[in-house]
Amino acid sequence: MKKGLNAYKQVGVRDQLGAADAYQVIQMLMQGGIDRMVMAKAAIERKDLSAKSEHISRAIAIVRALNDSLRPVEGGEEITNNLGSLYDFIVDSLSEASRENSVEKIKASQDILSTIKEGWDSIPQDVRQSTLSSHHANAEGF
Repeated sequence: MKKGLNAYKQVGVRDQLGAADAYQVIQMLMQGGIDRMVMAKAAIERKDLSAKSEHISRAIAIVRALNDSLRPVEGGEEITNNLGSLYDFIVDSLSEASRENSVEKIKASQDILSTIKEGWDSIPQDVRQSTLSSHHANAEGF
């Protein structure tokens, strides 16, 4: 049953990704990272160290993907650098949490990523559209 449910979820995520714009993909990654941190905390609490390792590894991979996706924009270099530093801090903190089985360090990382996501989610739709349009035009050489 669980295996079937996971397969169904995978298809749902693929469908969402296929229809998502760049902002939505970042939102999905952030939510996925947060979800993995929640699962890692639960795994530690039930002393399932194998599941803890898997969830933290996936959370770290997601945060690294978010870090790799950072693209400086004119006038926004400081924000990009600050986000990169926060993502690096989260990765380091999650690595320590894994070694120490620290729910507190996972929670701190989760709080930081949640705050970043709240900021991302609050970007107005018109700003998203204009940014996506300018990136699309630049990619086509206009």
